[in-house]
Amino acid sequence: MAKVFKKASRNGQIALYLGKRDFVDHVESVDPVEGVLKIDQSALGGRKVWLQMTCAFRYGSEDLDVIGLSFRKDIWMQHLQLFPPAGHNPTITPLHEALQKKAGEEGVPFTIEIPTNLPCSVTLQPGEDNKSKACGVDFEVKAYMALEADNPDEQVDKQDTCRLIIRKIQYAPSQTGTGPKMAIMKCFMGSDKPVHMELSLDKEIFYHGNPIPVKIKVTNKTSKVINKFKITVDQTTDVVLYSADKYTKNVLSQEFSETIEAEGTFEKALSITPKLANNKDKKGLALDGKLKDEDTNLASSAIIRPGMERDIMGILVSYKIKVCLVSGGGGFLGGLTASEVTGEIPLILMHPKPKGNN
Repeated sequence: MAKVFKKASRNGQIALYLGKRDFVDHVESVDPVEGVLKIDQSALGGRKVWLQMTCAFRYGSEDLDVIGLSFRKDIWMQHLQLFPPAGHNPTITPLHEALQKKAGEEGVPFTIEIPTNLPCSVTLQPGEDNKSKACGVDFEVKAYMALEADNPDEQVDKQDTCRLIIRKIQYAPSQTGTGPKMAIMKCFMGSDKPVHMELSLDKEIFYHGNPIPVKIKVTNKTSKVINKFKITVDQTTDVVLYSADKYTKNVLSQEFSETIEAEGTFEKALSITPKLANNKDKKGLALDGKLKDEDTNLASSAIIRPGMERDIMGILVSYKIKVCLVSGGGGFLGGLTASEVTGEIPLILMHPKPKGNN
């Protein structure tokens, strides 16, 4: 265990210990949350000690909660009573034993199983002037002292609470399919003969930060010269939990000075690399879930397993690559004389599975 994540309550009477904050969704199962809670039993005063884990969707500033508006929707929640003992007897693992040494004799081990049908952690990039908690899907482990687990009439003091944000993440599967392909036949404006364009990717899934070679094959049957290629990548964010809100943001736009003569052909792979570093100013862009003071990247593509309900996924993220062939556009009239032919293919962006992560 390389690191211990600890969070104590303000009064120091309870403290959470976790060995990691990233939990992997393996499609068939999700890494269990194994930890230890240190409890000062002398300070309880008749109260019980509870552990709560929540998957929630936040879609507004928590500052607005003070005027009675709820901008947080709980997707899933589980409570455990850790003291007095109430039947939670997890199988003790080496991680539990290592954390128990840190917590001492007052440590109580716990294990929480995360359901496979929950979304992965996603953050919507806030504006530069917005310093409140970001919108998106997050997971939280919280420990607190109270008479009951979830009584709205019982006021739980913040000094009696400690919490840690964790992430549910997904890695690219080991076995993947073939890359997408598409073919179109379109005419430039004012031309009666078509342009035939084929687009393809050499694999199904690409990793964040790696170059993406887009294979382009063109047969230009027109009398026009194609003098520019424009490739864009769009991120579509589908907020499925509370509305049919879907919006698209461009994350890459790149031009290539390639030329195809009239009645000519072209076949080449043009490389692109969409990165968050080039999109830091775009409010609302979907990012992989972010822990405090850590960097992140563009959100990974959402992988929905068969039988999953879309509504519980919170936010679905997808990408597409557009290739635009441009003819004309020079001279005094500039873009007014340009004509375009455009095709598109889907793109899946994910993280590779780290070595040693089964």
